[in-house]
Amino acid sequence: MPPFPAPVTALLVVDVQSAFVAGDAAVPDATRLLDRVTELIGRAREAGALVVHLQNDGPAGEPDEPGTPGWALHLPVRTGSAETVIRKSEDDGFEGTSLEAELTAAGVRALAVCGVMSEMCVLATARRALELDYRVVLPHDAHATYDIPAAPDISDVVPAAMASRVAEWALGDEVEIVARAGNVSFATVRHHENGLVGR
Repeated sequence: MPPFPAPVTALLVVDVQSAFVAGDAAVPDATRLLDRVTELIGRAREAGALVVHLQNDGPAGEPDEPGTPGWALHLPVRTGSAETVIRKSEDDGFEGTSLEAELTAAGVRALAVCGVMSEMCVLATARRALELDYRVVLPHDAHATYDIPAAPDISDVVPAAMASRVAEWALGDEVEIVARAGNVSFATVRHHENGLVGR
């Protein structure tokens, strides 16, 4: 895998919501994650790439239940012709959403994925993107998850960093994994003439 892949024209920011990245319940090393995701968003905007923030609608009583403080996107969004928010209720950001239509309208065929959780929504969204024949770049230091608790007679605690690496490995050899967010480059997206669909 080359350390500096070809540029992508979209960035998917998966579930960077306050419930998961702020306070006592944040994923381990949340500060590092937020720094890397913020860097990616800034460079994507500067290049004119499409930025899509996926926002999970959790069930009632969950930390990401819609309308609760934990559900809010933690990083500022600049909604416009090249940046949008798509709400979802499944791990896969394409399932039941306008994501594929928006990527198609903008002419996107290559994208980067970042956010949480590595083995759940990041993995499911990246896998579906690969199935839909998108080029997918996954920066190792820009996705995260929690430690996996110990399970009697199965395993001790699995550290979060190991869980994230296993999630990358599970995507197979089609995904382009790079060590650092700084290795991802962006190119200008072709905006749909009427703006993004499904906003």
